[in-house]
Amino acid sequence: MNLFQTQQAENKRYYFYRKRKNDFEAVELDEINVLALNKLADIFKKRNSLRIPRILLDNWDYVALFNSNGNIEKANSLYFIKDCSVYDLNNSLNDLSSKEWLSETVTVFTQKGLGKSNAHAQIEKQHPAPFSFQDVGRLIRFFTKEGDCVLDPFVGVASTLKACAVEHRIGYGFELNDKYYQLGNQRLELEISPDEIYRNKQNLLHGDCRDLLKKCTDQMFDFLITSPPYWNILDTVDHKVKQTRIADKLDSKYSTSEKDYGNIETYEDFINELSYFFDSCSRVLKSRKYMVVIVSDFRKKDKFYLFHSDLSKEIEALGNFSLKGVRILHQKFKSIYPYGYPFSFVPNIHHQYVLILQKNK
Repeated sequence: MNLFQTQQAENKRYYFYRKRKNDFEAVELDEINVLALNKLADIFKKRNSLRIPRILLDNWDYVALFNSNGNIEKANSLYFIKDCSVYDLNNSLNDLSSKEWLSETVTVFTQKGLGKSNAHAQIEKQHPAPFSFQDVGRLIRFFTKEGDCVLDPFVGVASTLKACAVEHRIGYGFELNDKYYQLGNQRLELEISPDEIYRNKQNLLHGDCRDLLKKCTDQMFDFLITSPPYWNILDTVDHKVKQTRIADKLDSKYSTSEKDYGNIETYEDFINELSYFFDSCSRVLKSRKYMVVIVSDFRKKDKFYLFHSDLSKEIEALGNFSLKGVRILHQKFKSIYPYGYPFSFVPNIHHQYVLILQKNK
């Protein structure tokens, strides 16, 4: 029986906790609990300005005040008794507990999908390079709080907007290709429950991201997350393309538009133009907020391109963002193909780089 169950059985309620070795311990002194109760009442009155996570507000009877050293005067954290977790009131970035935060600092994580036969995976499959809304959602949970505003300027079939609806964020997505724009609208209509309170707070816009960005106001967004085109690699015909993209009648180009980054002729021009666009996104991002760009390195003919490195270096060089770290998304569900066999080494690329950049000012 844990401490919470013991308290329930004994009909006791403590309002202040401290850390004892590797566990949490209730402070049983009556005068301390009275002080803690009064502080909690004041915190609850300020719950909107403090932006306390919904899970804590919905379970306020199981929330106590916390200080690791047992100092009631310096206590500025909430202890969720049911979950044995702590939320710091100074956390202006997200709604995560310290335990949840720690796990998201691990540099490698594995993709999560619904499975190709799932009814809600059928629209997603019509895009040649789909991105799991669950993986996007995981990053959105870390870099935003409920009610925050998120931008995806290369939104494809609206994975980011679906994630925003599920995670209770306001989403904006730009899409140049009319086909994907229409599929994205279908997805939002069919895959988000009518009961979802953020269902109608998603904004899918059709057009060139450069033009649409100009219509956004300064410091409009709390977070930017996207996976841009990987230059013109959809044109490449290899084992994978023959067995999947061609067999499934998927697009071999994102579009034929001259405005499409995937149609830029040279890799150098592609990197320059794409990095310039991301640098320009700093205007619409709030001060010190984050931009996450998910990319993969790739091979074209005999040349291997370090796309993640080239792009991040160029964005940093433009001056508005600093690279804060890189996470690796393991794509464990991808098939393996005999590239190069039996003559040379050609990698099966089963990971993406999650570039984490922060606005400098």
